[in-house]
Amino acid sequence: MILGHFYWGKEMEELFAKAPVKQVYFKLALPVVLGMITTMVYNLADTMFVAKTGDTNLVAGITIGAPLFTFLLAVSDIFGLGGSSVISRLFGEKNYELGRKISSFSMYGGIVTGLILTVILLLFEKPILTMLGARAATYGDAADFYRVLSIGAVFIIFSLIPQNLIRTEGLAVEAMIATMTGTILAIILDPIFLFGLKLGATGVGIANILGYVVTDIILVYFILKKAQFITLDPKKMRIDGKSIKDVIAIGIPGSITNFAQSFGMALLNSSLAVYGANKVAAMGITQKVYSIVILVIVGFTFGAQPLLGYNYGSKNWRRLKEILRFDILVQVTYAVIVGGLLIIFARPVIALFMNQPDIVNAGSYMLLATIITTPVVGTVLVYTTIFQSIGNAWGAFIMAIARQGVVYFLVLELMKMILGYHGIVWSQAISDVITCVIGFFIYEKSLDLKDKINKN
Repeated sequence: MILGHFYWGKEMEELFAKAPVKQVYFKLALPVVLGMITTMVYNLADTMFVAKTGDTNLVAGITIGAPLFTFLLAVSDIFGLGGSSVISRLFGEKNYELGRKISSFSMYGGIVTGLILTVILLLFEKPILTMLGARAATYGDAADFYRVLSIGAVFIIFSLIPQNLIRTEGLAVEAMIATMTGTILAIILDPIFLFGLKLGATGVGIANILGYVVTDIILVYFILKKAQFITLDPKKMRIDGKSIKDVIAIGIPGSITNFAQSFGMALLNSSLAVYGANKVAAMGITQKVYSIVILVIVGFTFGAQPLLGYNYGSKNWRRLKEILRFDILVQVTYAVIVGGLLIIFARPVIALFMNQPDIVNAGSYMLLATIITTPVVGTVLVYTTIFQSIGNAWGAFIMAIARQGVVYFLVLELMKMILGYHGIVWSQAISDVITCVIGFFIYEKSLDLKDKINKN
């Protein structure tokens, strides 16, 4: 077994420490991007299927229950992002045994947390649904969807954890296969349960959960058959307090990012509401288009994280600098090309969703203001990922609460007072620039690569 680990460790070193940066970067990142695009397609298809029923209470009920998904995925990030960050550094240090233990702790930690949350969510169903906005007309559908998600919480939470962990061994394609298979199954089951079996909100929930179950089964198969250091052995799950703290310290900022996005969107919608439903609808379409662009950027940054962590752990400063430069180059190039095309074709793109003059005028203006700082957002996400990869918990935390949290709130309130509607539209762009500047200063202070390279 030790000899086998030695050879696999050599293979990992060849991939993470010696293979050309461009080659390994795309090998790790492209599968993540494809997996995220598949998930996005499912979200759009799911929205379309539910809307096709023509049942407004069903649409509203599922919309009300949707934040529960965000919450469960945020919990998953604590163990998935936190665990993979620590493990990638340990692999760079050749400390494979502690990496194995942390992988076991992360997965079983997610399972136990999921089971506890199921009990809590079911016990406090009524107050939680009321808080989410369920009323007499929508409560039945919202509760049906909510209950299925609550019962299946463990499957949702578990799914993202091994996806992140096995990528630290270079098994990015395997993670993608698991994600895409489960997502495609959910796309197939959605209309069957909705229109064929007429199960309503319960059917939508079951389709989702069954997709996650299949993803989980495939991930477990890959762990047992292909992974050498990521393990499900329960005997390995006991780790020291410092290691638990390291996982949680990076995982929590990662999970906060999900909440910050929801917070930022809620602030934006409430601010635009006074200018009429057309403006809110235009921003909703703008955000749909923008999310497609951002998902690809997020995919590249997530894909690069194990590569950054490994080379930081092995103190390969020159390679780490090369990876960071290439990561930013990819992000900025992609953002400029795709963002530029969307700005040029903003009006026809918005018209594809809703071809009404007021919506097209407002939406194309909003798309310009949103897309123009996409290269900056790519850089912000690179900074966030490097802070996670090197274990800079405070840096990761500040970035998590800044762009669509504290900085955005302050900018939005100030711009709203000064420029009204136009201030609201341009607030995110200004927040992006400020967050990027904050990220640059934290990066310079926490990771002086020039000094480290000179000392080597």
